[in-house]
Amino acid sequence: MKEIPFRESHPKGLYTLFATEMWERFSYYGMRALLVLYLTAELINGGFGLDRESALEIYAVFTGLVYLTPIIGGWVSDRYFGQRKTVYIGGLVMAFGQLLLAASALLYASAEASSDSRQFLFNFGLGVLIVGNGFFKPNISTVVGEFYDNNDPMKDSAFNIFYLGINLGAILGTFIAGGLGESVAWGYGFLAAGVGMVLGVLWLKAREHTLEHYGLPPNTPEEKMVLDGKDWMGILISAVVLIAGTYALMFLWGLLPDIVKTIITYGGFAAIIIGLGYTITKGTNGKDEWSRMAVIITLAVFNIVFWAGFEQAGGTFSLFAKDNTDRMMFGWEMPATWFQNVNSFAILIFASLFSVMWLWLDKKGWNPRTPMKFALGFFLGAIAFFVMTQAQGIADTGIKVSPWWLVSVYVLLTLGELMLSPIGLSMITKLAPPKLVSVVMGLWMASFAAGNFMAGMLEGILKKFDYPLYPFIMWVMIIIGVLTVILSPLLNKAMKGIH
Repeated sequence: MKEIPFRESHPKGLYTLFATEMWERFSYYGMRALLVLYLTAELINGGFGLDRESALEIYAVFTGLVYLTPIIGGWVSDRYFGQRKTVYIGGLVMAFGQLLLAASALLYASAEASSDSRQFLFNFGLGVLIVGNGFFKPNISTVVGEFYDNNDPMKDSAFNIFYLGINLGAILGTFIAGGLGESVAWGYGFLAAGVGMVLGVLWLKAREHTLEHYGLPPNTPEEKMVLDGKDWMGILISAVVLIAGTYALMFLWGLLPDIVKTIITYGGFAAIIIGLGYTITKGTNGKDEWSRMAVIITLAVFNIVFWAGFEQAGGTFSLFAKDNTDRMMFGWEMPATWFQNVNSFAILIFASLFSVMWLWLDKKGWNPRTPMKFALGFFLGAIAFFVMTQAQGIADTGIKVSPWWLVSVYVLLTLGELMLSPIGLSMITKLAPPKLVSVVMGLWMASFAAGNFMAGMLEGILKKFDYPLYPFIMWVMIIIGVLTVILSPLLNKAMKGIH
C-alpha cells in the first residue's frame, strides 16, 4: 500500500464527500424523523394507525437492516466496483425508495389508507432504502480515510469535519422533510427526502474530480480520475437490478408461510455471519493484523450497547416528545420531529471543538487512546438515561414535562456520540487490513445494526419482565463503561502501535 505523507491541511475531496454525505443524511434523517409518527398516526390523519409496540418493531427492523446491509455493500465495493461506483449506486437506489414512501402516503391518503397495496408500497420503499443504504454507507466513509496516513492526527480531525456534514444534513432533513411531513402531509416529507438524495448524487458527480484517484474500481489506470460512460452504464444497470430484485424478493416473501420466513431469516443472518467471518479470516494475515482485528471486534460488541440507547431518539423519544412534552411556544405547537434536531445542533456546536481538542491534546501528549474515549462515551450515555428516567417519572404523574428535559438528554448523548462514532470510523480505517477496509467497515456498521434493532425491541422485551426501559439502559452503559476502562491497557497493546 502506497505510503501517504502527513497532511498539513485537508484536501478538497474531503469537502466533496462532506456535502455528499450531508444530502444523504438529509434524506435519511428526514425520513427517520417521520417513520414512527407516520406509523402511529390515525388512518383519518393519513397514517397507518399502528399501536406503539408494532410501530417500534418496524422501526427496529428497518434501522437494524439499514446498518446490516453495509456488510454486503462493503464486500461488493472491495471485490468489484470500488467505493465510488458503489456510492453512486446506493444513492440512486435510496432516492427511488424515498419516492416509494411518498407514493404510499400521497396515493392512499384517505379511503384506501388501509389497503394491502398501500402496505406493499410502503414495505417496498423501506426495502429499497435498506438495500441502497447498504451500498452507500460504508464506502463513502472509507474514501474519507483513504486520504490520510493511519497515524496522521489530521485523520481524526477529518472524520469530525465529515461528521459535521452528517449532522448538517440531519438538521435540514428534520426541519424540512420532518416539518413538511408532520405539519402538511406525510407524503411531502418523504418526497423532500427523495429530492435531497438526488441532489447528493448530482453534487458528487459535479465534484468527482476532487477525489483524485481514491475510491475508483480495482485495476483502474493510475491516470484515471473520474468515472466514464461505461462506468455509468454499469451504475444505472446495477441500480435497476437492485430495485427489481428487491421487488421480486418482497413479492415472493409475501407468498411464503411464516415458518419458512423464520427459517430463511435466521439462515440469512447465519450466512452473513459465516460469510463475513470467512472473508475476514481469509484476508487477515499475521499476528499484528489479527491483534488489531480483535480490538475492532471487542469495541464493535461494546458499541451495540451505546446505540441501543442512542437510537431511542427516533423511537421512544419521538413518542415522548409527542405525548409527554409541552411543545407549546407563544401559542404555536412545535412539531415533535424537531426535537431530533437537538442532536444535530449539538454536533455542529461541539464537533469542531472536539476536533481541535484532539489535535491540541495530541500535541501535549495527552490525547486519550481509542478505548478510553469509548469509555467516556458510555459514561455520558449513562448520565443521559439517568436524566431521562427522572423525566419519565414526572410524565408518569400525568404532567407534560418541560422540553428542556429532552434537550439535555439529547445533548448528553451527543457528547457521548462524539466520543464513539467519528473515533470508531477513524479506528476502522487505521486498524483494518488494507484489503478489507470496506468489509470491516461493514462489520462496524453491523454493530450499529444490532444496536438499532435492540433500540426498537427493548421496550417490548422489558415490558414482559415489568422493568422500565430507561433505568435498564443506564445501568448497562455504566457496566460496559467500567469494563472498557479495565480492558483498555490490553486493547491499547493489541493495537500494535496504532493510536
